[in-house]
Amino acid sequence: MDQQYKKQQVNEWYHTYSNDVYHYSYFLIGDHEQAKDILQETYLRAYRKFDSFQGENVRGWLFRIARNLTIDDIRKKRPISYFLDSIPILKSTEKSPEQIAMLNESEQELYVALSKLKLSFRDVIVLRKIKEFSISETAEILGWSENKVKVNLFRGIKALRKELEKENFSHETV
Repeated sequence: MDQQYKKQQVNEWYHTYSNDVYHYSYFLIGDHEQAKDILQETYLRAYRKFDSFQGENVRGWLFRIARNLTIDDIRKKRPISYFLDSIPILKSTEKSPEQIAMLNESEQELYVALSKLKLSFRDVIVLRKIKEFSISETAEILGWSENKVKVNLFRGIKALRKELEKENFSHETV
């Protein structure tokens, strides 16, 4: 395949989807620098694997790459630090001034509540409700059945509502 065409196509995808891909990774791991690294690696991998792209849903394909990279990143952490990070009470929710300035109050509340949910709930809520993928697209990205997506979304929304109520937050999308 023509290298110039490949570069142009991936560059176009970057301009179209990079903001969404970044926010997806950020919602999953809560680390600005790591999310930026995953974003960069997502597009490098898309470029390297361009010939294997079957012309399906580009956005879904990029999110699947980003999700796999995010999960790989989580798994690479040392087991004890991963365990400690997965306990919400021990995880720092402090953000840099730049990050706080980027979020409005409602988004901050939602982010804090989402960060306290287990990864499978965060994954499905972000994909379905924030990034607005269909049930079938979400199932494809996560490698789940459509039924598993529906069940986890239902349970995740319920857990998110409970978390928001516990913190006395109110978010219009939940």
